[in-house]
Amino acid sequence: MSRAQLLPAILVGVVGLSVSSGVEALNVERLEPSESALLHSTLQHLEPLITAKKRDGSANLLTWEELYHPLAVEEQGFLNAIRAIKAEALGSTSHYFGENAGPLFLVSVGPQQILKAGAPAPLDMQSLPKEVAQAYEAMMQAMERNLGRRLLVESGYRSPAYQLYLFVFYLPSHEESIRETNRHVALPGYSEHGNPRRQAIDFINQDGINGEDHPEAFESLPEYAWLQQHAAPFGFYLSYPRDNPHHTAFEPWHWHYESSP
Repeated sequence: MSRAQLLPAILVGVVGLSVSSGVEALNVERLEPSESALLHSTLQHLEPLITAKKRDGSANLLTWEELYHPLAVEEQGFLNAIRAIKAEALGSTSHYFGENAGPLFLVSVGPQQILKAGAPAPLDMQSLPKEVAQAYEAMMQAMERNLGRRLLVESGYRSPAYQLYLFVFYLPSHEESIRETNRHVALPGYSEHGNPRRQAIDFINQDGINGEDHPEAFESLPEYAWLQQHAAPFGFYLSYPRDNPHHTAFEPWHWHYESSP
C-alpha cells in the first residue's frame, strides 16, 4: 500500500479527526501553532520538487503521487486535511467540478515572456485543452489587430494536486487563514483551472501586469477593456466580477472558456 493510500487512516492521529470530518479537522480561521508548523515543513519539503517541475515545464501537471512522495506521514495528513475541506463549509458557493485525472488533449502554450524591469523574462510553461488553446489564439490575434498587444497565459490547466499545492503555498500570504485563502485560491476540485469543460485562464499582459496584488492595475488596462467588449464571441467570460455571489475576490484577470453547444 502506498503512503497516499494510507492517508485516511493516519489522519486520525495527525489532526485529531478523520478525513471525512472535513472543516472541523483544522482551524479554518487561522492555523493553530502545531498546524502552522506542519504547513511550513510541508512547503519546505515540497520546494525542491516544485522547483524542478517548474524548470521542466510539468509543475501544472503534478500528480497526487508526486505531491505526497517527499512528505513525512504528518505532512501528508496535513495536506489531506486541507483536501477534505468543503468550500461550502467556508461560505463559498463555487461549484465542485471533481478531482479528475486530467484532460487528454492538452497542448503547450508558448514559450512566453514578459518584460520585467525592462528585460525579457520567461513565464512558466502552460498547457490548455486544444479547443481552448485555439480559441485563445484566435482571440489574441483579434486583440493584436485592434490594440497591437496581446495577453499571455500566466496560468492555464492545473491538476488537482497542483491546485492543492498552490492553496497551501498561499496560506502564509493570508495570515494562515483557510477561510480567507479560499477567497483567492480555490480548493482542489473547485477550481476552473482543473476543469477542461470550463477551463480557466489567468491572463498577464506583456508588461507583467497580472493584477494579483492590485486588481485595479489589471482592471485599468486597455486589454481588459477589450476583453469586456470582445471576449464573449470567442467563448471567454469573466468568472469573478466585482460583488460576485461566490464570496470570491474580484479577479479581472481570471476568465473561463465555454464551448458552443
